This record gives sequence, C-alpha cells and structure tokens, in this order.
Amino acid sequence: MNQKVVNEIKEIIRREDILRHIQKMDAYYHHGKITTMWHCIAVTYFSLKIASLLKLKIQKKSMVIGALFHDYYLYDWHVREKYHQFHGFKHAKFALKNSKKIYPINPIEKDIILNHMFPLTFNPPRYKESILVSAVDKGCSISETLFKTTYHELKQAFDTLNLK
Repeated sequence: MNQKVVNEIKEIIRREDILRHIQKMDAYYHHGKITTMWHCIAVTYFSLKIASLLKLKIQKKSMVIGALFHDYYLYDWHVREKYHQFHGFKHAKFALKNSKKIYPINPIEKDIILNHMFPLTFNPPRYKESILVSAVDKGCSISETLFKTTYHELKQAFDTLNLK
C-alpha cells in the first residue's frame, strides 16, 4: 500500500468536501460484494499509483475527482427497472448528471466520467487522466468479478476517513 498516494486522495477528499457524497455510493453493490464507493476508491488509488510510478504529468485533483465520481449513478443496477436496462451503456451519463449537481466538474473530470466505459461506449477518452482511469476501471472490475477482490488493505488505509 502506497501511503503517500492514500494521503493525497484523502487530502483531496477533505479539501474538496466531498466525503458525504462519496459515502452515498456505499449503499449500492457494484461487482460481487464490492460497493460502488469502494470500487471508485480502488480505481482512484490504482490510477494515481500508476501515474506516480510512471511519473506521468497529470492534473492530479481532476483525475482523483473524476475517478471518485466515475460511477456516481446512485442506483442498484441489479434491480430490474426500465431505466437500468443497458446500464453499461448509460450509467456514465447518470454519473455525470449527479456529479454536476454537487461539484463543479471540469472538462477532464467530465471526460473521465463520461468516457470511462470505452470501448463499450463509442467515445474514446481524450485526456491521459481519462485513458488511465478507464484502463484501471477495467482492471478493478475484472479483479472484483473474477477474483472476488475485497480491497481489505485499501479499506484499512482509508479507515481514518470514517467511510462506513
């Protein structure tokens, strides 16, 4: 666990005052037993960790905000509802709409949220931050689905935020 990366994410969450919004995602399961909140935190952590390892020049705050809100759709897509149909194709638009209600989303953050499902959706990410988040999202989703990843260490690292 890279504590520097964890601390950078925590600082952005505190500074931008978005904890209460992130916590709303803990009410919805994403893949397996992982809630949408923990999925988004994992995507954020691994995106920032990879960017740091590769020494990429990124807009750090924008990547963190975009990654944290990339699945901010706030519904249980496992429940059969008409608007849940084609969730994989449509949820990014719900996430963007919900994010804009609570935070001033910039173009990089918008691109991360709206285009993280490429190539399932047809619009490719345009920024290095959104390309990285989209790729990491796929890796986390595969890990959560096939390997039943629980992010135990990540949950411990973020414990001081009182995310429960």
